[in-house]
Amino acid sequence: MSPRMLLRGEALHFTLERLAHHLIENHGDFSNSLLVGLQPRGADLARALVQRLNAAGCTQVELGFLDSTYYRDDFRRRDEPLSANKTDMPFLVEGKRVVFIDDVLYTGRSVRSAMDAIHAYGRPSEIELLVLIDRRLSRHLPIQPNYVGKTVDVVSTERIRVHWSPEDGDHTVELISGTAHG
Repeated sequence: MSPRMLLRGEALHFTLERLAHHLIENHGDFSNSLLVGLQPRGADLARALVQRLNAAGCTQVELGFLDSTYYRDDFRRRDEPLSANKTDMPFLVEGKRVVFIDDVLYTGRSVRSAMDAIHAYGRPSEIELLVLIDRRLSRHLPIQPNYVGKTVDVVSTERIRVHWSPEDGDHTVELISGTAHG
């Protein structure tokens, strides 16, 4: 079965604009807020949101990237070892409002591991979660997003593929049938 397009072009553009404006509504000038892209797939979404925030006049937005591979509860339970990505946290989170940004919320395990990993950089006053796609029916942990681009009800054999194309700006979100994970 061929992939089913969930978001592309103008629809994706408007979704990202809406998410950026929700952040502005709740975080104002971002003087006490930090954005953290969850590696690897939340990084591109975080960059795209910061571009939109900057265009809307929020030019003091601080952005970091967090890899939580070694904090995952399934780190040593996989057949193939997980490979870590780069963490780039150029700030402390002590007393700050932190917004985790990821492309797809599936089981919640990546977010849980990020909550453990963030404490190496201080104790935030609050953690929120922004996701482009919420796979609402697939949660293993009681984790819910504060900001959602689109909610998709899919079965475990389907996966969501988010493709960022910085060269031509043709970003896509597709539903792919037949394989687990997402």
